[in-house]
Amino acid sequence: MTSQPDHAHESEQALGFDDLTRDIAEVPAVEVITTVAVHLMSAAAVKCGLAEGGEADKDLDEARKLITALAGLVTAGAPEISNFHAAPLRDGLRSLQLAFREASLIPDAPGSGPGEKFTGPVYS
Repeated sequence: MTSQPDHAHESEQALGFDDLTRDIAEVPAVEVITTVAVHLMSAAAVKCGLAEGGEADKDLDEARKLITALAGLVTAGAPEISNFHAAPLRDGLRSLQLAFREASLIPDAPGSGPGEKFTGPVYS
């Protein structure tokens, strides 16, 4: 018995990709931006040691990268998504910046913390 290629499976995979492409085309930009921001916030919170894993998941180098990326996204995206959507993202970003500062053994100088080149200095 010879094995023949599963063309039905291949077309299902192609159909799946086409469906995904069509789906993303229907998603408003504000939804994409806020979803990405929430993912960055969640990952940064974990890396700041704020999630269930606590200290075991803490990695401030990774948190710095995530918070900086979030700050860039929020700063650049805010004018495009309105203050209604941007305000909670700014609040979450500020909370993460403060949590990072508290978690650091040697705090960054004001204006040098993660994302502060985009947001300005964050004070507690």
